[in-house]
Amino acid sequence: MDNSWDSLKLGHTVGMNRSHRLPPDFDGRPFSTAEGSGAGLTKKRMRASDLARPYPATRTPRGKNNSVNLLIHTYAHRMSESDFFSHVTAARVHGLPLPYAVERTQTIHVSTEAPALRDRVRGVRGHHVAPQTVTVVDVQGLHVTSAVDTWCQLSTMLGLDDLIRIGDALMRRKHPFATTRDLLTAVRRYSGHRGVKLLREALIWIRPGVDSPRETDLRLLIVRSGLPEPEVNGLILGRTGVKLATGDLVFRRYRVLLEYDGGQHRTDENQYHWDVDRLDALMEETWRVIRINKSHLRNPPEVIRRVTVALMAGGWRP
Repeated sequence: MDNSWDSLKLGHTVGMNRSHRLPPDFDGRPFSTAEGSGAGLTKKRMRASDLARPYPATRTPRGKNNSVNLLIHTYAHRMSESDFFSHVTAARVHGLPLPYAVERTQTIHVSTEAPALRDRVRGVRGHHVAPQTVTVVDVQGLHVTSAVDTWCQLSTMLGLDDLIRIGDALMRRKHPFATTRDLLTAVRRYSGHRGVKLLREALIWIRPGVDSPRETDLRLLIVRSGLPEPEVNGLILGRTGVKLATGDLVFRRYRVLLEYDGGQHRTDENQYHWDVDRLDALMEETWRVIRINKSHLRNPPEVIRRVTVALMAGGWRP
């Protein structure tokens, strides 16, 4: 585990008088020592025990949640104009799905086009990128590599299925980051780089319109088991043309629908009742609905058995 946050362990300042309080603009947020000096804070005040120093020339109030998100925003206060977040850190900022082990790390990834300016600070991994080879965008006030360039960079750090999940997330059904053409263009541009072979393989499996990484996992399990490939988030209409559902994974020819049930399907009462009504409507239209949750995915053979039985009942033959 990285130790970037060792200096941010919980602490409390007792008897802090009014003259030692931080300016209101600094309340609860990280700031640079240059900002502090500009606001009239003395060096002694910025060494006080109520402020932590996760990185040189930065301060953040103690007692704040030691999340990676706070570390990112803290480090942003010491970045130069040529620096930008990249790789895993950029993926976090974009909200792209990462494997659990990677999600836990507190290492911050920062890239620059000027190798001489690459920061060498504990808890920060610096990268050099050739000029004009990546697109840098602004997300929540942070300079980060574009979502598509971030996916390409991660090909040197993640496995095939991780890249497929992220690729599906880039072309998600609602508010997608990219199109298939965008990914193809990016992979061609990445030709010659380490990891491009894995990106090309991931492209074969990536599909547009996916809603969650679990849907991706379920689809990969189905197809890799030799079953026909389902339609992703397909529109299902009734005999009268009324919409019955947008199905997660649809075997239209065999009238079989696979639905992945996330936690909200159990905890949201309105969602639960809507699911019941929708299931009844689909059954009236002779659709076979198979509902899968996280626990089912721990037993892949049983999932395949259930889907196979349903497909064969609908007329499919191996």
